[in-house]
Amino acid sequence: MTELQVSVVICAYTEKRWDEIHAAVESVRRQTVQAKEILLVVDHNPVLFDRLAAAMPDVTVLENSSERGLSGGKNTGVARVTGEIVAFLDDDAIADSNWLKYLLDGYADRAVAGVGGLTLPKWETRRPPWFPEEFDWTVGCTYIGMPKSRAPVRNLMGGNASFRTEVFSIAGLFQTGIGRSASKRPLGCEETEFCIRLLQRSPRSVLLFDDRAAIQHLVPAARCKFSYFRSRCFAEGLSKAQVTASVGPADGLSSERRYVSSALPRGVTRGLADALRGDLWGLGRAGAIVVGLSATALGYAQGWWNTRWRRIDPRDALTEAQADADATVRRETA
Repeated sequence: MTELQVSVVICAYTEKRWDEIHAAVESVRRQTVQAKEILLVVDHNPVLFDRLAAAMPDVTVLENSSERGLSGGKNTGVARVTGEIVAFLDDDAIADSNWLKYLLDGYADRAVAGVGGLTLPKWETRRPPWFPEEFDWTVGCTYIGMPKSRAPVRNLMGGNASFRTEVFSIAGLFQTGIGRSASKRPLGCEETEFCIRLLQRSPRSVLLFDDRAAIQHLVPAARCKFSYFRSRCFAEGLSKAQVTASVGPADGLSSERRYVSSALPRGVTRGLADALRGDLWGLGRAGAIVVGLSATALGYAQGWWNTRWRRIDPRDALTEAQADADATVRRETA
C-alpha cells in the first residue's frame, strides 16, 4: 500500500498566542513521521498574517477566505491541502513526537475515515481542586466518559483530529456558525456536527480514537474560573441544540445520553466518596458536575426553544442566548 501523506492545518487568530503558535508549529516540525506540509490559517487578522508569513517561510500561511471563526479557518485549510490525510491541531497545543505516526496508523483500515487522539490539559497554573475530570471537555481536553484506549467513536475532538481528505467531498465542509469565533463566547461542536454528518452520509465509515496520538493543550488561568466553567457549559448546550437541528436528536445526542446516564452519576458518587475519605474538595467536584450538567441542559433548552418555537435562524439563536448568558456571568462575577 502506498504510504499516505498528511497535511497539518493549524488555525490562529490572535497575536496574544504568538509563542503558543510557534510551539505548536515546532511540535509538528519535530514529528517522527514528517508532515507533507503545514498550513497556518489566520482568521481575519492582517497584522498577525504578515508577522507569521515573515517568521515562518517553511509554513504555508493563509488568510481565512471564509467566514470569521474556526469553521471558516478549517475550511480554508481543507481547500488548500495536498495530502491524502488532513490533521488539525489547536494553535495552543503541543503534539507529542509520534502524534502523526499514530494518527496515520489508523488508516491501514480502509473503512477508517478519521482518527483522533488523546488531548491532555497543560495547566498554566494548576488544576482547580473543584474541577471534575468528567468536564475536561470544557477546556478542550479528553474527559472521563471517553474511551480509555483505541476504539471507534461517534465524533472526534476538533483540536486533535484527522480525516481522509476525500471525505469532505462526501460530507461537505465544516458548518460555519457553529464553533469558536473571534468573539468571547465559548461555543463549540463544529467537529461534532461534521463527524455525525459524515457518518450519516457514509454509514460504513469508521471514526477512530487512538489514545497514543497525544497532544498537550494549554489551559490558561482565565479558563480555570468557575464563571468560565458555567458559561462554557451553557454555550455547549446552545451548540448542541444547533447540532441536533442539523443532524437530528437521535444521532446528535447519542453519546451525550450515555455520558449523562453513566459517567456523570459515577463522578458524583466518586466525589462524595472522596469527601467521606477526607478530601472535602470531593464535594466541590460533585457539585460542579451538577452545576455543569444543569447549565448545559439550560443552554440546550434555550437553543431548542429559539430554533424550534420562535422559528429564528440557529445562528441568531446562539448569539441571542449566549449574550444573555454572558450578561448573567458578568452580574454574578461583578
